[in-house]
Order: sequence, then C-alpha cells, then structure tokens
Amino acid sequence: MELSLKKISGSRAEVLFKIPKDEFKKFKEKAISVFSQEVKKEGFRPGKAPKELIEKEVGEIAILEEAVKLLVEENLPKLILENKVELLSQPEIEALKPTDIRNDFFEFKTSFFIFPEVRLPDYKKIASQAKRKKVIIEDKEIDDALHWIQKSRAKLTLKNKPAEKGDFIEIDFSSPQIEEGLKRKDGFILGEGQFVSGFEENLIGMMNGQGKEFSLKFPENHPKKEMAGKNFDFKVKINSVQRAELPEINDEWARDLGNFKDLASFRNNIEEGLAMEKDIIEGQRIKQEIMTKLGEKIDAETPELLIEREKNIMLDGFRAKIDEVIKMPFEEYLAKIKKSEKDIKDSFDEEAKRRVKYDLILREISIKEKINVSDGEIKEEVSRILKNFSVDKVKELDLEKLKLYIESEIRKEKTLKFLEKLSL
Repeated sequence: MELSLKKISGSRAEVLFKIPKDEFKKFKEKAISVFSQEVKKEGFRPGKAPKELIEKEVGEIAILEEAVKLLVEENLPKLILENKVELLSQPEIEALKPTDIRNDFFEFKTSFFIFPEVRLPDYKKIASQAKRKKVIIEDKEIDDALHWIQKSRAKLTLKNKPAEKGDFIEIDFSSPQIEEGLKRKDGFILGEGQFVSGFEENLIGMMNGQGKEFSLKFPENHPKKEMAGKNFDFKVKINSVQRAELPEINDEWARDLGNFKDLASFRNNIEEGLAMEKDIIEGQRIKQEIMTKLGEKIDAETPELLIEREKNIMLDGFRAKIDEVIKMPFEEYLAKIKKSEKDIKDSFDEEAKRRVKYDLILREISIKEKINVSDGEIKEEVSRILKNFSVDKVKELDLEKLKLYIESEIRKEKTLKFLEKLSL
C-alpha cells in the first residue's frame, strides 16, 4: 500500500491512499463482518448470514465506504505521527464509487484540518521587555470605596413624594437611538448614578409610576465615539422612589461590618483589597501587551475551523449575557434590534481571528516550555463547573469534550502566567 501526505495549505492536508485490490479485499471482508452484526436476516443469527445476502441488503457503496473508513482508521495514525502533524478535525473521505477500483489498485483521498506551523520569535525577550507599572492607591480611591459601601448599606424607605437628589430610585428607560429602543432597568441614588449630564436632572421632581420623555445632547468628548456630540431621545418611567438614610462612617460602623478594630483598620483592609484588584488588572494588561507584541511578530494562518468554533463560543456567551443582564429571550432580543443570529455571529469575526491566533501562539509556547496540565487540575475545575449545573443539565453535557476544553484553558492560563513572570 502507498500513502502520501500533502499539505494543501498551512492548516489543511490530504492523504492519497493507493492500495492493491487484493490487499483491499481484507478491509471489504471486515466491513461486511461489521454489517453482518447489524443487519437482521430471517433464519440467521447475527453475524451468520452469507456475505452475498449482506452485500445485497446493504449495497456496494455502503460496504465500500465502511471498508475505506476501517482502512483509514488503521493506517492514518502512523502516517500522521511520521509527518509530525496534528489533526484538528476528523478525516473527510472523498465521495466513493465502485469504479474507483481500477485495474489492480484502489485509490482515494482523505483530507483534514491540521494545526498550522507557528514560527515563534524570541518570546522570552519580548515578554521581559514588558514592564509592570507600580500599583499606587490614592486616599480618594479608599474614600470612594467607603462611600460605595456606605450607600450599599443605606436604609431605604418608600416615599410618596417627588424624587430629590439623594433618594434611591428604580427606573425603566430606553432610547430609540440606542439598541433599537431596548428597555433597560436600573436603580441608583439620584445625583450619583453617573449617567450622561442632564439625564438625572430630568428625573428630579418625578413621582412613583410617573413617565417622562426628554432629549439630551451627548458631550463631544464622550468615550463612545459613535455617540459623541449626538442628540438622543429618552423615555423614562419611575418605578419607585425611596428615601435613602446613610449610616454614619465611624469606628462603630466599621466594627459592625466585620472583624475590624476601628475605621482605620477597615480603611487598611480596603486599601489591601484595592491593591490586589489593581495588581490583577496590571497583570492582565501585561499579558495583553505581550500577546499583542507577539501577534505583531507572527504571521500564522488561522484555520477557518477554529475561527468558526470560537465564534460559536462567543455567540453562546453573548446569548447567556442577554439572558442574565437584559432578562429577555434571545430571539425576542434579535427581533427588537432587527438583527439575525448570523449578523451577531459575523460581528465576532475579527475578534475570533485574534483569539485563535493568540491561542495558537500560546499552544506553541506551551509545547516549547513543556507546560502541562495534571489530571488533578482538570478534575478540580470540572467539579467547580458542574456545581453550577442541575443534574439534568450535567447528563446532557459531553464530559470528555468539557475536559479537553478545560485542559486547553488551564494550559493557556499557565502559559500566560509564565510569560507574565518574565516581565517582573
């Protein structure tokens, strides 16, 4: 038998099989044996019916396809190993017909996606050139955190008077110029909701159940460029107005919040928490900087198969966010914004390509650095994830696919941490 592997592109390959007709017979016999266990013929026990009856019942093409499948399963793994390529997809066997058996040989092709070659630059040098910024916590940040906690502990009392600054209000609001008029809910202390200038001022004096429509011009320096300097119409309804009584910030209040000696120790605890949070954010910034620089140095092919998979993952995440945040069926949301699922999925194209490219880079580095994931790490993460699912949902999951996904994610994170440490 002759087997030859040829790369069609950086991420796709094909194998030509050329096998003597006599040698191929044994695979046909195996195929007939497989079908004989499945096909029930009256008067014969499973596997005992004459092969002529099986061939007539199943058909020549089906037997040919099964024989080729068995041949590929037996011979392809060794060829893949010898050529040092890794499969990304199951082999696709070209359409077969009986006339493919010509003279003394039988020929056919199978193709599949493979991991593309990634030629890494000096990634250690690139990572070491990314420098961490010193984490500094200002007094104002601690004060802001204290006031946020103070507001979260406010005593709320329903009032039947017009809303004033300092009241806690709950609203429904929408704008035809934002997300096709999708209605949103929010609750905040009036005057501190951090809406665009003029929005909260329009709510002062409104009563429970009252509605109002008004227009606002967004500032020219608005962070979202598509909104800067433009006029927006708003429709708002007040669902509740509540008087907010804020607790006094002092030692007693701090002690009531937890195991704190006084307000000073509580402030120290907040400072430590803010420092940890900023350190995590700085770590994420460093990782992103390293990956951006590596991505600029590498021109790796991004397989369409992986891009499509990533877009599906992003779509699932987006669907879950709509359900969690907006609390609206996804189909209803699509109808509201006048878009199709394909429109949403296509909008992820560039980001999916970037993610796939970065994943390929991290995968190659993990191979070079022998970064592995233990069974214990996978088991621990699987257990953590499954706690969020009902028993019925767990039964629906493909646990083997979940394990492979988790292994990949843990390896990526470990590789990113390896790169991050080089920047210290």
